[in-house]
Amino acid sequence: MAKDLVRTRRYVQKFYQMRTQLQAVGLRIQTLRSNQQMAEAMRGATRAMGAMNRGLNLPQIQRIMREFEKESATMDMKEEMMSDAVDDVMDEGLEDEEEEGDKILRQVLDEIGVDLSQQLTDAPTGLAMSSSLTEPKQAVVLGDGGPSHFGGDSSGGGGSGGGGGGGGGGGGGMSDEDALQARLDALRRG
Repeated sequence: MAKDLVRTRRYVQKFYQMRTQLQAVGLRIQTLRSNQQMAEAMRGATRAMGAMNRGLNLPQIQRIMREFEKESATMDMKEEMMSDAVDDVMDEGLEDEEEEGDKILRQVLDEIGVDLSQQLTDAPTGLAMSSSLTEPKQAVVLGDGGPSHFGGDSSGGGGSGGGGGGGGGGGGGMSDEDALQARLDALRRG
């Protein structure tokens, strides 16, 4: 009975060893199968690449690429010409619209009796405006002393007031001041 037990244990160990060896053989077979499939795939890829290389005509492809480049450049030139033509047409339309707008503006100004160029030449300069703005403030301050004082200032200092107002706008500014002074005198009297 002890001998059977020892024999059985040896058989069990041998079975484990055989099982391990069989698993190793199975793994090797799988590896070989994978290598074989990879080799077949590489053979197929090599055949396909060979067929493509045989069918690939390099001079023909270069000629096709040159033709493509030429046609692309031609298309770019035509596109640029079309864009320029459209821009020219649009610019002419804008110029026509501006001319029409100016014409309508001139008609409206003529109808209401405004001569824009005349008004622009009669407009005082910035220097004349600043001096005319300071003169009424002085006139009000001087007006507190009495009407005779203001009148004396306008007649006696007329040379300095006219010189400060400039040659073009000085005379018109004095008549406005005279009108304002007359209104002020009328209000004080009445």
